[in-house]
Amino acid sequence: MSHLKKVFWSVLMLLSVAVITEASDLDKFDAEKGVLKIAGGTAHIPVMKEAAKMIMQKNSAIRITIAGGGSGVGIKQVGEGLIDIGNAGRKATEKEISQYGLHMVKWAIDGVGVIVNPKNSVTSLTTKQLNEIFSGKITNWKEVGGGDKSINLYDRDAASGTRSVFWKKALKKGDVSTKANIVVSNGAMKTAIAGDPYGIGYVSVGHIDATVAPVALDGVVPDLANVKNGDYKVSRGLYSITKGEPVGLARLFLEFLLSPTGQKIAESKGFISVQ
Repeated sequence: MSHLKKVFWSVLMLLSVAVITEASDLDKFDAEKGVLKIAGGTAHIPVMKEAAKMIMQKNSAIRITIAGGGSGVGIKQVGEGLIDIGNAGRKATEKEISQYGLHMVKWAIDGVGVIVNPKNSVTSLTTKQLNEIFSGKITNWKEVGGGDKSINLYDRDAASGTRSVFWKKALKKGDVSTKANIVVSNGAMKTAIAGDPYGIGYVSVGHIDATVAPVALDGVVPDLANVKNGDYKVSRGLYSITKGEPVGLARLFLEFLLSPTGQKIAESKGFISVQ
């Protein structure tokens, strides 16, 4: 057999394995039908949408709805029985677990990184500088090596798991200025900073792209490699939560997220797999 033929058959075999793996991960949905309601953390949405699309293409008798609202909303709504799966970028508290009887599944790891507009010359901050910017003590970019322009702060609402991790691990539970502009999701934050040359905010590392610029914190760039190797400390698990042990479509969906195909989806959306 020629070298080219060997290469062809090797590639064909690899593709076959990939297709078989994907098909077997989805086969469990063949005999199912019904509606699955998912809501909560916005960092989760790209993975949720991709997983839902694959499942519904496999079986048109299944309908999966996905909404945001933030981690707090996801936990509250699943606890109150309004949805089947609540997404959260933080662990449910002991109080929430005992109040609602929650069950958590961690299916990926994510970092939360500071971002600015690509036109901004500031590419690195210390933890102290970041705290002073978000508390309102530093109000001009020239104080941290940038241009002579006022800093526009962007923050998330209290229900956000992204905010919770950022406040605890990056800001060390420091004060946040009441003058900050509040945005409702990772996507909205990215859009806001992309449109504001003097803005500063933060997003899930998986959401960082060319429309915004990551800011190194204490010399460490918020990217997947640094989150994975532990050098970048502002990180968190991504959780999907049910009221009690998951059953039916919710159980199958969570199993799919942890399957080889589900973990590949998480990686393709900028997260770190847990399997």
